[in-house]
Amino acid sequence: MIMGLTGGIASGKSTVSALFVGKGAALVDADVIAREVMLPGHPVLAAAVQEFGEEILQPDGSLNRARLGEMVFGNQEALQTLNNLTHPAIRREIKDRMYALEEENPQRLIIVDIPLLFESQWDTLFDKIIVVYVPRRVQLARLMARNGLKLEQAEDRLKSQMDIELKRRKADYVIDNSGDSEATSRQVAALWDKLGHI
Repeated sequence: MIMGLTGGIASGKSTVSALFVGKGAALVDADVIAREVMLPGHPVLAAAVQEFGEEILQPDGSLNRARLGEMVFGNQEALQTLNNLTHPAIRREIKDRMYALEEENPQRLIIVDIPLLFESQWDTLFDKIIVVYVPRRVQLARLMARNGLKLEQAEDRLKSQMDIELKRRKADYVIDNSGDSEATSRQVAALWDKLGHI
């Protein structure tokens, strides 16, 4: 079974993914793939350089993430251009990896961690969707603490994603990660057992 896993920013998707992996699930991580397509020598990075210029590169030829971020953050057209370059390659790689894992072991649960799963209309790729949920106020507090952001900056980041309550309603399964790690662990264990009997 292939399941999409998503949530809001600072909701704890990586924590929940790791708990599933600990139980024996395979993981395909969209963030890892997104970094890989921007490595030196990858055609996606070459296309981004052609579009945005050599200034997005460090002296060693690797991507200057901060510089590219400055160019696209708050500029909808530039962000769309970047997404048009990266998303097809990321989507292709995600599909290749998840189907290869499925072929390798059809009985194994495969978790595909995609932060913007609903926003990118990728929900149709999966049998079921798990949403890692925390209330908005918890999201804000965690994001500010984690990234050293002011309230306004954190709110701007949240506004760039689909509202967490809407994601929760769209989910087949919800892991509430607003409590302690034990509570999250218990929910993952319960869902793991349930999925084993489907």
